[in-house]
Amino acid sequence: MKLKIQLYVLSLWLLFILLFINKVSFPTCFGINCGFISFQDILEMNIIPSISLIIVILGFIFYFQFKYIINGNRSLPEKISKIENLNWEHLTFLVTYILPFLSFNLGENRNGLIFFLSLIIIGFIYVKTNMFYTNPTLALLGYHIYKISTANNDGIIIITKDIIKKDDWIKSKLLSDNIYIANKT
Repeated sequence: MKLKIQLYVLSLWLLFILLFINKVSFPTCFGINCGFISFQDILEMNIIPSISLIIVILGFIFYFQFKYIINGNRSLPEKISKIENLNWEHLTFLVTYILPFLSFNLGENRNGLIFFLSLIIIGFIYVKTNMFYTNPTLALLGYHIYKISTANNDGIIIITKDIIKKDDWIKSKLLSDNIYIANKT
């Protein structure tokens, strides 16, 4: 469960980078009477970008934890008998969730509350339904999604950095239910 939540937060990494870029504000002054305002004033002007930056940093931490978890033991090699490429699911997540969230007017308290409640609800649904593998950040990091069948497993989802084809051999590690991380052997 912890891994699923971490991967969901990692999926929001892109949203919060874009949100940071969209909302960050630094005062500029060109002239003789310019002076430095305090760091506290800059922080107060950038509450949403500061929260975004914290979530981006958490995403990096979770990514390194994910890398550590997936480097563990793998199963014996299995031959792929059937394969379906599911890389398009990254785009579905991106277009359905990430882009619409950028249009929220977070300057209004009610919209900010709705924004974060929506993220929590969507996260809960993604974790409960095992859809965390549709993470667009994983696509940016070079991972692919496939639905495969082998002699021992039918219709499992694998996440891999390799390009997989029918009759390839893979070693996999269970992440959750029918979702595995795999490497080509």
